[in-house]
Amino acid sequence: MRIAVFDSKRYDRATLSQANEHHGHELVFFEDRLNIQTAALASGFEVVCPFVNDRVDAPTLTQLAKLGVQLVALRCAGFNGVDLAAAAKHGISVTRVPAYSPEAVAEHVFALLLTLTRKTHRAYNRIREGNFSLDGLVGFNLHGRTFGVVGAGKIGAATIAIARGFGCKVLAFDRSPSPERAETLGCTFVSLPELLAQSDIISLHTPLTNETKHMINAETLAGMKPGAVIINTSRGGLIDSSALLDALKSGQAGGVGLDVYEYEEGVFFEDLSGSALEDDVLARLTTFPNVMITSHQGFLTAEALENIADTVLCEVSAFARGEPLINPVQQ
Repeated sequence: MRIAVFDSKRYDRATLSQANEHHGHELVFFEDRLNIQTAALASGFEVVCPFVNDRVDAPTLTQLAKLGVQLVALRCAGFNGVDLAAAAKHGISVTRVPAYSPEAVAEHVFALLLTLTRKTHRAYNRIREGNFSLDGLVGFNLHGRTFGVVGAGKIGAATIAIARGFGCKVLAFDRSPSPERAETLGCTFVSLPELLAQSDIISLHTPLTNETKHMINAETLAGMKPGAVIINTSRGGLIDSSALLDALKSGQAGGVGLDVYEYEEGVFFEDLSGSALEDDVLARLTTFPNVMITSHQGFLTAEALENIADTVLCEVSAFARGEPLINPVQQ
């Protein structure tokens, strides 16, 4: 099949091309993100392959349907950028990559966390300037701390395992708690307010839905243990960024690690070093010494990229043969 790969970077081209050697599809790569303005690029393609910040809304899907597109093969886990009702209306199937590498994202949680708790980013910059002083670099042990995981799916479970390895007491909040899962994971399931009130570290691992949007807001931040560290490697919209900024200013939040941001579209994945950052909240967040931001790179390991490419192309091959899809997204 002919596949239009949108929002593609060099690493996408390399891994998808390599994986395609076993499938034989025709791949055409576009750097443009898929939206209503760029949908015309999909003319002559049966499949489009968008990424996490592409906007596959109703107008875009209407245009794709007119062009003959039959499948939206997402190369990410999140599907909040796709209007599933519109896709169903036009008979366009949607697939995703639900578990490319839970460990890749879970390990990035601790890359952010350890940077914040041991202040290695500040130490690195000091050493480069010849400053070997340790003043202001006092951190805290993870061992013995209470680690709260919001969402105990595959990535949440991998995060719990690592937290336990550090000697943390682990609390978890999930839609489907059970004594059996608690025993298997080695955690204690509690309500979200309990988790926020008791946890020294809070790590978010839940999808972005109407119910979870801004689940971390002014009210829930106020109920959080004072000085707790928040890590978000899931979806930016889980956190009300303005409320988070206020919590940082007041000291209610002791530190924040973000690999996602609610208004990251058009910013993350791009080189904006030659221009001013127009998002005032994001610009303010970057000025805090206890905030660590990475540009949605939790997935960016060789293993994860290979898994993503292989899963996407297996979905397309199954679709081409008329077989049931492996990871369909349904309304």
